[in-house]
Amino acid sequence: MRNPKRLYVALACTSFFLGCGFLGCGGQKSEAQSGTIAMSVTEAGFEPDNLTVKKGQEVRLAITRKTDATCAKEIVIDEYNITTKLPLNKAVIVAFTPTKSGKLKYGCAMDKMVSGVLVVE
Repeated sequence: MRNPKRLYVALACTSFFLGCGFLGCGGQKSEAQSGTIAMSVTEAGFEPDNLTVKKGQEVRLAITRKTDATCAKEIVIDEYNITTKLPLNKAVIVAFTPTKSGKLKYGCAMDKMVSGVLVVE
């Protein structure tokens, strides 16, 4: 071996990138693994609007409404009896534990005109 320090650095970098899912550290994947998923309500609706979560694990959505231009002034998840107001420019935590697999639609109180889907695996 010519330079063991270079090999060590190469192995350390490879481990870091594989462990972080190729630069996934600090992004959505990392937040979901830590138990809190950051969401926004913008003029485009809920962002992100399609998430995958695990059955039996607590889901914590940190939702910040950043616009007054949509009807999404609260989040409704019928299957878990959740109706939570979303004040403008203030993060609100919505927490629950999904008990069955499948697609879980969430959205505004106006029959989910502005909506998204949680895929529970």
